[in-house]
This record gives sequence, C-alpha cells and structure tokens, in this order.
Amino acid sequence: MGKVKQVLQMIKFEHSVFALPFALMSAFLAEKQSPSFNKLLWIIVAMVSARSAAMAFNRIADLKYDRINPRTLNWPLPKGELSINFVIVFIIVSVSIFFISAYLLNKICFYLSPIALLIIITYSYSKRFSFMTHFHLGLSLSLAPMGAWLAITEHFHPIPVLISTSVILWVAVFDILYATQDIDFDKKNRLHSIPVQFGIRNSLIISSVCHAIMIIPLIIVYFIADLGLFYLLGIIIASVFLIRQHAIVAPNNLSRVNEAFFTLNGLLSVSLFIFTALDISMHYKI
Repeated sequence: MGKVKQVLQMIKFEHSVFALPFALMSAFLAEKQSPSFNKLLWIIVAMVSARSAAMAFNRIADLKYDRINPRTLNWPLPKGELSINFVIVFIIVSVSIFFISAYLLNKICFYLSPIALLIIITYSYSKRFSFMTHFHLGLSLSLAPMGAWLAITEHFHPIPVLISTSVILWVAVFDILYATQDIDFDKKNRLHSIPVQFGIRNSLIISSVCHAIMIIPLIIVYFIADLGLFYLLGIIIASVFLIRQHAIVAPNNLSRVNEAFFTLNGLLSVSLFIFTALDISMHYKI
C-alpha cells in the first residue's frame, strides 16, 4: 500500500479530475444520452493510463530539476522512494494499457493513439524551449474530449473541437498560475514559462484573458448541440469559479495558488459535466 501511495503521488492521480469530466461531457454529447458502461469504462481507462504514462515520464525527464527544487525535492522519485527502473516499468505498463484500451474502443482511436501519446509525452521537454509550454499541456489534456467523441462516433465534429479549445485555454491558465510558484527557480535554471517571460502581474492578465475566451467555445456548443438551461447554468457556475480564481490570486499574494489550481478547477470541471449530463437527459432532442 505504501508503494501504491507513492505511485499515486508521483502521477498526481487526483489531478485526473481536471480532464476526465470534459472527456465524459464530450462522450455524453456524442451519444446524446448516457454512453454504454463498456464505452465509458474504456474511455476512462484510456485517459487515466495515458495521463499516468505522461506524468511518470515527466518525473524522469524533470528528475535533475526536481532534486534541487524545494517544492519537489520530497516527491517519491527525487527522494529515492521509487527507483528509475520501477518508473520505467510503470510507464511501459501504462502505455500498453492505453494502446489496449484504444484498440478496444475502435480502430480510429487505436490508429491515432500513438500521435496522442507523442503529444502528451513531448510536453515534458517543452519548457526547456518555449514559454508556450502551458498551451502544450493544454493541448495534451484537450485530447481527452476529442478522443471520447471519437470513441463514441468514430468521426470528427465541431463540438469536440470547441470543447477541446476551451480545455486548452483552461489548462494553460491553471498551469500559468501553478508556474508562478517556481518563477525564481525557473529563471535560475533557464526554464521557460509565461511568468518568467512576462512577470507575475502580466501573467495574471494573460490568464484573465484566456479564461474569458475559453467560455466562448462552450457557448457555441450550446447552440450547435441544441442544449438547454441546465447547460447554461453549468457555464454560469463555471464562470463563477473562474472569477473566484482571479479574486484570490494577486501579484502580491500567491498563497492561495493551490486552492485556485486544484479545488476551484476540480469543482469547475465536475460541475460543467454534471449540468451537461442533466441537460442531455432532460432536454436533448434526438
């Protein structure tokens, strides 16, 4: 059980709450009702296994930095509680589960799975080259709603593209906020981020703009999918959580970044999914 706890800490398993509700939201919209248990199971397994592989890979890629960063030096791998060989085996197992689950969903998911894996794995190195690294992370998580839609319908559509666009912006913002904690460390070690490039005050302005823009694709989904009041209520609640984040994080007070990063964003994604599912069950015109 101790080893399991260390693995879950390494991959930040609790952060699955960020992308998973958007994947489920996309699946419900694609099916126009609750998808079958089998589809939901393999969508969840595919998303969690891909994310687990990417997070474990990121821990190896960042190990030299994690060992000297005060915020990360007590994580399982830098602390020596997990070995590199163990993590490599974990990555191989996770990737295998991802490919198997993609195959069990349908052919298009299986054929596209290596591309998806390449995108999420290469995020680990993007901060060495570009301050746009936050949007690379957003792109990685945005594959979840796109993949869920393809798992149900086996074809592309504007709705998952719009949802994924919102996810890119949303994830980029909470990663920008998270990166403010490491601004001094990143500068010292020549790592790139929007806080390093533009400063904390300007980063918070960029975050506000991205949050405002991310609502637009969700509103467009309302019209394309012919949704109703529950979905709109979900957008309103999500907007409240976004506004709350900017109310508690200021350039001269970053003490509540973790609350903005995890608690509020977790509530946002779960709420948006719940109200979308309610709307589909009560309103959707098949």
